Amino acid sequence: MSPLTIGMLYAVATLVIMFSGMPIAFALGAVATVFMYFFMPASSLDTVTQNVYEEMASITLLSIPLFILKGAAIGKSPAGRDLYAAIHVWLHKVPGGLAIANVFACALFAAMAGSSPATCSAIGSAGIPEMRKRGYSPGFAAGVIAAGGTLGILLPPSITMILYAVAAEQSLGRLFLAGIGPGVLLVALFAGYAVYRAHKEYRMAYAAYQSSGTASAYLEKEHFTLPQKVEMLPRVLPFVVLLIGVMIALYGGYATPSETAGLGALLALALMAAVYRIWKPKDVAPILSSTIKESTMLLFIIGMSLLYSYVMSYLHISQSAAQWVVGLHLSKWVLLAVILLMVVVLGFFLPPVSIILMTAPIILPPLRDAGFDLIWFGIVMTIVMEMGLIHPPVGLNIFVIKNIAPDIPLRDVIWGVMPFVGLMLVAVVLLCVFPEISTGLPNMVMGVK
Repeated sequence: MSPLTIGMLYAVATLVIMFSGMPIAFALGAVATVFMYFFMPASSLDTVTQNVYEEMASITLLSIPLFILKGAAIGKSPAGRDLYAAIHVWLHKVPGGLAIANVFACALFAAMAGSSPATCSAIGSAGIPEMRKRGYSPGFAAGVIAAGGTLGILLPPSITMILYAVAAEQSLGRLFLAGIGPGVLLVALFAGYAVYRAHKEYRMAYAAYQSSGTASAYLEKEHFTLPQKVEMLPRVLPFVVLLIGVMIALYGGYATPSETAGLGALLALALMAAVYRIWKPKDVAPILSSTIKESTMLLFIIGMSLLYSYVMSYLHISQSAAQWVVGLHLSKWVLLAVILLMVVVLGFFLPPVSIILMTAPIILPPLRDAGFDLIWFGIVMTIVMEMGLIHPPVGLNIFVIKNIAPDIPLRDVIWGVMPFVGLMLVAVVLLCVFPEISTGLPNMVMGVK
């Protein structure tokens, strides 16, 4: 049986078992084990645990549970609410300032926590009620938070990027730096749309007031004194200092990614104790419990995904698929478009972690041969996977929003996020035209590769 035929069977078996409702980790592990039994030497089954262990024996992967601990410590505290409130107080005079405050708060919180669902939950639980109280439409309020939450997998420290660095055998520090420029670009695009949409909703509210006398909270003006603004800073600044300190330790060469993650986790726990008095065992227990559950789930998926990729490689499925793609003789940009379209389709059903580990052996060799910078492609792929977090049918952030704002109809949430999907597509096009947006900073800090 040819490798391509085995590969087709492998793909069909994977889809069937995933649509059966089996958890992703078990599905990938089961498919890999079955194909090892039928198509590999019998002794292969005796080495399943050894293969999984060896594939996961990466010092880079050690940083994942530590970054998760750091994110859980911040996510389980009122830090997100305080961060949002502080930014709102300082931006309230800017048109659409409340929406912009949510975008900025999502960006900063995502950079501290490294988790899209945690960002949506922490910022959205405070931001969505405040936006709706001030007259913003429910769909727009939901869209801002859902889209802002996606920055969690783009801005460092990103667990998704850690996995891509391992799968693509690229520098994690360079990859983290490459995400900053595109992250700032997305924040600017989101904020620009927030201003436009806020202007539009303000005009509609004013027209309704002129015609029928119906007053809207949109038309009410807020005022904060300088002492009130300054009063909001003490609880926010320590976390900003933590973010800056972690970045300096990582990019300044003072610590490895794993050491940086450990340092960040310890400092986050220390700040929880100092700022919010979260230090008693009963207060810390939910943080540790959440970290253990998420780390176990994620590392289990990683282990099974790596076993899945190992079987693909052993059976020459990934090599044959890559050769087949190269044999199509597609132009450079058509090849990129086809691969990104595949990532979009996979994003309908799979989380970013699985997409990276399942597709990397197939898509990276042709892209490397076509002359693409794999660091640059990692950022483009991450933005495309961000789209998967907010586009239907199973965008994770959409359901996080429904959980924290159950009274907003799902239809409104979906229509609210669609403009932001379009803005992400614009960002991808800009990165293709101006790759220096991504590659400029790592080249400047770490030298041209």
